[in-house]
Amino acid sequence: MLLPRLGTPSRALVSAFQRPSISAECCHESFRHLYPATKSPLISFVRHATHKAQGSVNGGKDGAGKRLGAKKSGEQYVIPGNIIFRQRGSLWFPGENCGMGRDHTIYATQAGYVKYYLDPERHPKRKYIGVVFERDQKLPLPRNSARRRRLGLATATMLEETQVEAENDMAVGGGGVSKGREKQESLQMRPGYMYRESNWRIGRTAEKMGVKVKVFKPGDRWAAWRKATARRAKNAERRGMRRGGKR
Repeated sequence: MLLPRLGTPSRALVSAFQRPSISAECCHESFRHLYPATKSPLISFVRHATHKAQGSVNGGKDGAGKRLGAKKSGEQYVIPGNIIFRQRGSLWFPGENCGMGRDHTIYATQAGYVKYYLDPERHPKRKYIGVVFERDQKLPLPRNSARRRRLGLATATMLEETQVEAENDMAVGGGGVSKGREKQESLQMRPGYMYRESNWRIGRTAEKMGVKVKVFKPGDRWAAWRKATARRAKNAERRGMRRGGKR
């Protein structure tokens, strides 16, 4: 197949050399027939990739675990804000005294004990997580039943205190003290870490001692002006005495 193609250029080259006078142009023409014009080898022999190159982004991924799952077990004591269950999606739903964050995290809103339960009346397939105030309490609660107070307190019967009349507490008259006397009670710890009497007993001290206070009139501007004027004069007198002492 190649011999007929190479025959014509070779014969032209032999006939050119057999001539007595050969020029450079003839030589160039002969070699041009032997080596036809071709494209640049750098362009004609470029081999394109048959598969797209993969970068490091497409490599194997092995990220850190997100620590999902239950953080508090059943009947475990929690306080408001404690995380009970972490999840991706709503596998569990918040029940009594619980809430759900934007990442589907269920947390406690009241102090109590954790309960995992089902509520067919509310939804036939959903699973709920709730918090109760007493360990032996069960969820779900019956429909239209009394709900516990959401203050972390349990209901208890109140004892009625004996009401002591004011005139029997401490009454002075007729040359002596009346039969009724105020009971001496031990001081209790009050807000502010102080041992003192209760506020209602302190407020009744003036009434017991017979101290009378002039009733305040909000519309009496003359009395307010007179008091302010006297206070300014007294302050000015004090400042004058201080300046005289410095001199």
